[in-house]
Amino acid sequence: MPLTIRRVTATDYDDVRRITRDAYLHAGYFSEADHPYVQVLANVEHRAEHAEVWVAEEEGVVVGSFAITFEGQRYTDIAIAGELEFRMLAVDPAAQRGGIGRRMVEWIIDYARSLEGIDAVSLTSGSDMVRAHRLYESLGFERVPSRDWWVPDEDIQLWVFRLALQSNKQVGATT
Repeated sequence: MPLTIRRVTATDYDDVRRITRDAYLHAGYFSEADHPYVQVLANVEHRAEHAEVWVAEEEGVVVGSFAITFEGQRYTDIAIAGELEFRMLAVDPAAQRGGIGRRMVEWIIDYARSLEGIDAVSLTSGSDMVRAHRLYESLGFERVPSRDWWVPDEDIQLWVFRLALQSNKQVGATT
């Protein structure tokens, strides 16, 4: 099915809230909907005010979302100069395992390539998010253990993954 990726609108907020919360809970990353980070995930309004929030649609139905941020912005955890960071990537549990997550990450990579001054895509992922790690690594992302970090006041380690982008000039170049 064709996947459309577009900027979030206020009419999407409830869908994004449900999808993001349900995806994290369904995967077992949090056991309770009142966990503080689940509350952060649910605050789509705040995220949209301080980051680029995007949705993925199939046949007019929102099936996924993610946020994009850059060095120095409020939602940035790890992006440094020249990096696009994506966060809170989520696919509706009812639509998972259909390639939507992969297509969203591929779109993010293409989007990053279109931006002036961006030469890498970065993200953090919980050390236990094995399915997500396989996806990122299959798309060329590499772990950067020197940038891993612990969530303050939690026993959660976040791993950093990074994909260096090649310019179009480099892709076809010969020596």
